[in-house]
Amino acid sequence: MRKLLSFLKYSLLLGLSAFLMWYALKELDFEKLWAELQNIDYSWLALSLVMGLAAYMSRAYRWYMQIRPTGYTPSFRNTYNAMMVGYVANLVLPRMGEVVRCSMLRRSDGIPVNKAFGTVIAERIIDMVMLLLFLGLTFLLEVNRLRDFLFGLFTDKYASLEQSFGSLYLLVALVMAVSIVFLVLGLLYLNRLRQNTFFRKTVTFVRGMLQGVFSITKIENQVAFWGHTLFVWAMYYGMSLVVFYAIPATSGLTPVAGLSVLVIGTLGMAAPVQGGVGVYHLLVQTVLLLYGVPKEAGMAYALVAHTSQTLLVVAMGVLSFMTGMLQKPAVADELAEANPPIHELER
Repeated sequence: MRKLLSFLKYSLLLGLSAFLMWYALKELDFEKLWAELQNIDYSWLALSLVMGLAAYMSRAYRWYMQIRPTGYTPSFRNTYNAMMVGYVANLVLPRMGEVVRCSMLRRSDGIPVNKAFGTVIAERIIDMVMLLLFLGLTFLLEVNRLRDFLFGLFTDKYASLEQSFGSLYLLVALVMAVSIVFLVLGLLYLNRLRQNTFFRKTVTFVRGMLQGVFSITKIENQVAFWGHTLFVWAMYYGMSLVVFYAIPATSGLTPVAGLSVLVIGTLGMAAPVQGGVGVYHLLVQTVLLLYGVPKEAGMAYALVAHTSQTLLVVAMGVLSFMTGMLQKPAVADELAEANPPIHELER
């Protein structure tokens, strides 16, 4: 039953992605779109791929820095391979990549999945904060354009902003009420729960995950860690910007337009569909309309930017998977010696 529900869930997401892609393409003049794609300057496209690869390498090293305070020391190669395979998994099953990358590190270096997953959660929180910072900066620079764009999205979906906010408040109140009920029941039956094997395993798993989350506070070289964070997002911005110059119709856009595409495109990629397909294309095409870029040219930009980076991820991910599978799985005794648990390190 669970497999059937998972199949239906991902089939629905795939169908949604296909529908949005069709919706973005349905009113385009394909002759004009093809003409835009034929005039691509591949030197700029190659530069965007170099930036993408640099960003992935930097992210992998930043993740490596996060894992070390948990008491385990994977190699940078294994960390990079696990991350890239996780990205490929996300293209097939949204949100599955986080589990896959942690499972690969468990196989190669014996790192508990819960601790590795905790570091991934911390990574996602940092990315969300960076996205909010870029969103705030973009609003300061392009307040009128983005206000009309985002408010237009809301008003198309809801009869009014007041109605949408009212629904949001109702949902928050419902979640809080359910949380309070579970908290009270948990406190009342705490002693009985402590005797339950499943509950004890859950507590152990959560503790390990929280150790991974808060590993960020124990990183020795904080300057390098945050330097890598800034570098990664600088590369993301650079990737959005240089693809402008690869297409004649977008080559005259300003660096501020690149910020808008970065923010809106990242929101599209964060959608729970395979690789952001459809959502990314529709959002980027729409935001480029605000800068006077025709629909066909905006779709050409979205196709070139998204497809090139997706192919890079697939190529690097497949190579990482092959490298990881050829590597001999770690042996428990060797892992215990090479990666002692953190409580032993503190002795």
